[in-house]
Amino acid sequence: MAERVIPLVDQRLRALRATLPAQPLAASGLVADALGRPLRDLRISVTDRCNFRCSYCMPKEVFDKNYQYLPHASLLSFEEITRLAGQFLAHGVHKIRLTGGEPLLRKNLEVLVAQLAQLRTVEGMPPELTLTTNGSLLARKAQALKEAGLQRVTVSLDGLDDTVFRSMNDVDFPVAEVLDGIAAARAAGLGPIKVNMVVKRGTNDHEILAMARHFRGTGVVLRFIEYMDVGATNGWRMDEVMPSDEVRQRIASEFPLQPLSPATPGETAQRWAYADGAGEVGFISSVTQAFCGDCNRARLSTEGKLYLCLFASNGYDLRSLLREGASDADLASAIGHIWQGRDDRYSELRGSLPADSAGGGRRVEMSYIGG
Repeated sequence: MAERVIPLVDQRLRALRATLPAQPLAASGLVADALGRPLRDLRISVTDRCNFRCSYCMPKEVFDKNYQYLPHASLLSFEEITRLAGQFLAHGVHKIRLTGGEPLLRKNLEVLVAQLAQLRTVEGMPPELTLTTNGSLLARKAQALKEAGLQRVTVSLDGLDDTVFRSMNDVDFPVAEVLDGIAAARAAGLGPIKVNMVVKRGTNDHEILAMARHFRGTGVVLRFIEYMDVGATNGWRMDEVMPSDEVRQRIASEFPLQPLSPATPGETAQRWAYADGAGEVGFISSVTQAFCGDCNRARLSTEGKLYLCLFASNGYDLRSLLREGASDADLASAIGHIWQGRDDRYSELRGSLPADSAGGGRRVEMSYIGG
């Protein structure tokens, strides 16, 4: 067991240095990476802790009582997060998503939300503020988050059958309390709400239609996610992946579907509408239908490393620049320089890469930088 934990700790300690380019790079809102992809979406992990132990993300045999989480002093403060986020917005980011771990475990998270809500995009508009959560604490937090400026939430829910769900979260947490959280979010106006279901063949794929029946017609957008090879601890196997095409066919056998156009550039989900007008469903297919070509997402870890891909091996240490006294112009220059060098496209190259790497090295855990 220890042999599986040690690489994770080493991984978090390892980082690429974020350096200032020889020629300062002023933020113009138009930065593009090496493949011409703009920077539009920033995902911020606010904690590496979670109160669930889902096998595809934080399996209990690795993340046990002896697992050493990051010390509080290592985490970015809310002020540091907000300062960095402001520089990402200066480069063209329009959307900020708070993730974890489980972000609602971060104490006083609504204070951070209120700070981020005061930021402005290059067009002078507030950024879109969203949050992904397992829903366990949402019922008690939804109203405060809305009042602070959060606009909507995405809730992870991998089945409605209580036995299946308790088994998957591996901490015996009931479905009913997640559904209560969704109801509280709706009452608070945190919408449109999205519900994400990771489909793992042989584990919860029999819940696909039950989930569709439950959420269609409610205004909640249900999205099905292919079981992904994120990190190195979830024991991922291709034969446990149910392709989105198969999931969609199963739903369409009961509820006819028709395709919808993407709502925004770089959208991860393929959108389909119920033919009878009862809402829509989405399919996120990073295993079978790579969407690297227009990926515009950057990820900031809880202690300030910038990751350019969900499947990356290393992040760039922005915290050191912050705490060494870098100016806002310096931070913006460093971020722009890093993004301009980005050529990540792991999902497109998956078949030609070593089984345990993202182009070399151990991949970062999803629980560390968020999904």
